[in-house]
Amino acid sequence: MSAAQALPNPAANPSHKRYFFEKFGITERLLERCLGEALSAGGDYADLYFESVTATSLGVDEQIVKSASTGTSAGCGIRVLSGERTGYAYTDNLSPERLLHAAKTAALIASGPAKEPIQGFQEKPLTDLYPVPLGGFDLDLAARLDLIQRADRAARAFSPHVIQVRSSYSEELRRILVIGSDGAFASDTQPLCRLNVFVIAKDEKNTARGNSGAGGRGGLELFTGSKSPETLAREAARGAILQLSAVPAPAGEMEVVLGPGWPGVLLHEAVGHGLEADFNRKKTSAFAGLIGQSVASSKVTVIDNGTMEGRRGSLNVDDEGSPTQETVLIENGILKGYLTDKLSSRLMGSANTGSGRRENYQCIPMPRMTNTYMLAGQDEPEDIIRSVKKGLYAVNFGGGQVDITNGKFVFSASEAYLIEDGKITAPVKDATLIGNGPEALKYVSMVGHDLKLDEGIGTCGKAGQSVPVGVGMPTVKLDRMTVGGTGR
Repeated sequence: MSAAQALPNPAANPSHKRYFFEKFGITERLLERCLGEALSAGGDYADLYFESVTATSLGVDEQIVKSASTGTSAGCGIRVLSGERTGYAYTDNLSPERLLHAAKTAALIASGPAKEPIQGFQEKPLTDLYPVPLGGFDLDLAARLDLIQRADRAARAFSPHVIQVRSSYSEELRRILVIGSDGAFASDTQPLCRLNVFVIAKDEKNTARGNSGAGGRGGLELFTGSKSPETLAREAARGAILQLSAVPAPAGEMEVVLGPGWPGVLLHEAVGHGLEADFNRKKTSAFAGLIGQSVASSKVTVIDNGTMEGRRGSLNVDDEGSPTQETVLIENGILKGYLTDKLSSRLMGSANTGSGRRENYQCIPMPRMTNTYMLAGQDEPEDIIRSVKKGLYAVNFGGGQVDITNGKFVFSASEAYLIEDGKITAPVKDATLIGNGPEALKYVSMVGHDLKLDEGIGTCGKAGQSVPVGVGMPTVKLDRMTVGGTGR
């Protein structure tokens, strides 16, 4: 590497975060040697992903502290791309010897004719979507414990039918440094926290469960107002007690109204995954080859946006060092594009949307969602409900499954109600929504103006990797959807 291609001098660049240089003794010369070793057997591209995570978690069950842990981990993943081949190796030992060994291993896995030399590195100024709490996260567990104990007390005080409460708090501070042979040079410090409350309620005949949670990219200051422990606890207890009087859900094809906010998880699973570029590059997605074509009702516009301040799915840079962005996936029913990372954008000849994400340094990056939601429409939510003669109003969802190849999905509604003659009536239990993602969107006939994002609890799984995400949607009416249930 020539002097003109050398890494920027951190001392001359005060915006550069020196954490890995100071904590682990990483040097500019070592980074150059690792990239050189990674490309020594040929390849189109190589990158180094350094990660250090400090994590804390607490849990209270039946008013007793059942778990408390704090820990740190650090490591580096080294990737080499050669055509469609990927060589990947990682190490939790950041000594020069182990880093160079991992680089050589990745090089041999992806060996091929070299096509691209190492270029100069430039750290680009980034937005600051989540200022780190002053001093980062400290180890004062008392304040964290107070949060979950407050939640426990509030849930128990809600109703005598509440018989069991579990609450938990988790947080992490993740530091990353990404160096790429294409000149990528990015560092970030990413806070993340989450508070959860789980409640079991019981009456003479039934037992039911409810849960609630909130979080985001920040610290304890997030848990006030609508995200306070008391508010979350009361919501979990309300959900459990509501289910005690729920009637069996009806079965069959009917009109379905999805509530605002968390029901956007159905959009995330049934549609969002199918718009990730790796599935489309391999032509295993139901959306493959459909850019420019109508895939939804003209009332549907779907956005993935990693630049929303403080949101759980937001990132200043993705895990390949690329800035995140707002990406229009579907606009007025027309498919506009896919979510791409460096590999898929290179192979598909499309722009990189900054969607390369990984669970940790042991994992390869792949195209993933950040905060995915449907834009608001112009309909009054009340008018949407009034337009339904007989149907289902789904307010909250539990688990679900989707087949990316054909878009078929099954989702369980954890809170849903009957709609009869334009009015919300009895709560129902054991309701499932069954359909096909691309087809279901074509039956969207009304979209409310009440766009809402979830409270910051989403975690997305793909190929064995989990990453934090956000979802959202306004109130939406689907003229046809199959509902599974045991009622009439």
